[in-house]
Amino acid sequence: MGKTAAHHARKRFGQNFLVDTSIINRIVDCIQPQPDDLMIEIGPGLGAMTRPLLSRVKRLNVIELDRDIIPKLISNCIAADSSNKEKLVVNEIDVLKFDFAAFHAQQLSLNERGAKAKLRIVGNLPYNISTPILFHLLDFRHLIQDMFFMLQKEVVDRIASAPGNKHYGRLSVMLQTYCEAQALFEVPPTAFEPAPKVDSAILRLQPYSRYDEQIDNFALYEQLVRQAFSQRRKTLKNTLKTICSGEQIEQAGLSPWQRAEELSVSDFVLLYKCIR
Repeated sequence: MGKTAAHHARKRFGQNFLVDTSIINRIVDCIQPQPDDLMIEIGPGLGAMTRPLLSRVKRLNVIELDRDIIPKLISNCIAADSSNKEKLVVNEIDVLKFDFAAFHAQQLSLNERGAKAKLRIVGNLPYNISTPILFHLLDFRHLIQDMFFMLQKEVVDRIASAPGNKHYGRLSVMLQTYCEAQALFEVPPTAFEPAPKVDSAILRLQPYSRYDEQIDNFALYEQLVRQAFSQRRKTLKNTLKTICSGEQIEQAGLSPWQRAEELSVSDFVLLYKCIR
């Protein structure tokens, strides 16, 4: 999330480096980092966001897969402040393989923090794998305080939309089942180098446990939601015929003739309980 003349963004990593200082400062102000935060940045790039975060926290872990960019990231951070050498911890790994639970346990042990200390996760997520990353993080939601991500605006619209909206779908339901989702503000292509062909936006996710006791099989719930939205124009009776009967749909207080886009998150949870 920064630039130098020596590094060219790599397409296979979905790299677009944020270079607009006013946007960077606005994002950091939204995050409100505190010195003792257990902060993780995903995809730091060349450190545009990393540097202001380092100025506010005692330690910052970053997850970066591109081994060629890591030396430049470290160099840029140290050039900004020599003390960053001790504060920055680089994890060279695919974020989809990163064990946030093991990391959390290690940090609590190292820092002797209270059991209430949770992870704060930020990042400019690669557009090509943003959804798998979000689903991966759901597995560790109980350990996460909040998340702030730069994403394709279309994805943010889908995640934060309400029932009945054209953007409302599987991603909306799955993320809102486990998190409060809030679209904060848009970021134009001109804020990046190279400029992407799409608009971006900042998303805030705050995990909650509202439905945890009611959903005891994540895979089944995800299958239900996916199937319901598999053919948006068709009714629940048709899309869910291999999963549940019309009677079960009615038992959940719903009509078999409704479409998935009309159902709220709580409706999906009730439907899950009836088929479970």
